[in-house]
Amino acid sequence: MKKILPLISTLIIFAFMAVSCLSTTTSGGEVGADRNQLMLISSETVELSSKQSYEQVLAEAKSKGILNKNASTTKRVQTIANKIINETKVYRTDALNWNWQINVITDSEINAWCLPGGRIVVYTGIIDTLKLTDSELAAVLGHEISHALREHSREQLSRQTLTEIGAYAVSSIFNMNQSGSELVSLCSDLIITLPFSRSQETEADNMGTELMARAGYDPYDAVKVWQKMNKLTTNSTPEILSTHPSNQSRIQNLNQVAAKVYPLYKK
Repeated sequence: MKKILPLISTLIIFAFMAVSCLSTTTSGGEVGADRNQLMLISSETVELSSKQSYEQVLAEAKSKGILNKNASTTKRVQTIANKIINETKVYRTDALNWNWQINVITDSEINAWCLPGGRIVVYTGIIDTLKLTDSELAAVLGHEISHALREHSREQLSRQTLTEIGAYAVSSIFNMNQSGSELVSLCSDLIITLPFSRSQETEADNMGTELMARAGYDPYDAVKVWQKMNKLTTNSTPEILSTHPSNQSRIQNLNQVAAKVYPLYKK
């Protein structure tokens, strides 16, 4: 009983912290992207870290001569990205005033990302390997931009911080050894962190598909991106242990979202 009381007190404190730090970063749009988010970490902290990381990536790419190496590819990416960015106002009006940066790195990596504050990098590997059309590239950019709009990095850092504090508190109260602490951490990952990461990915899929539709790109082409990606995927990791939805789950969800936002594209 003596050990249970401190645990109850700790849980009450955690619950109060979580409730007091809940808010939403965006309006819902057509896809309903306005759930409450846990935000323990300040946006200023994440923004500073994002700026430093981005500058480092660009500096390294520039030193290797692979930053915006192909003028036509760079212009293509920037043109499509700017169309998507112009539609971000549906989720948050302040995003139009962000210091958006759009750069292309010539590398075989199949990747693209958008850091907090609107710092975008697209690797030519994803364009060339998947042979992306403009509309498919818009789906990729819409997805990555949506991560920034919803401040998913900040949210994930906040949840991770709360989880680590909780795991430490529980192991300390019950005098767990290292194995016990690792078990608590693993359970936290399986129950909280991984499913939440998958929900973030789905949320970015949904928002990104709406953004591309509003920008004049066929939302069903978002489905084609993951059909192409599915052909490249050899990873058999079960979805419950993955930070991303399975490709099949993604395709099924995107078909439903595309149907919902298709009227926006037709307009």
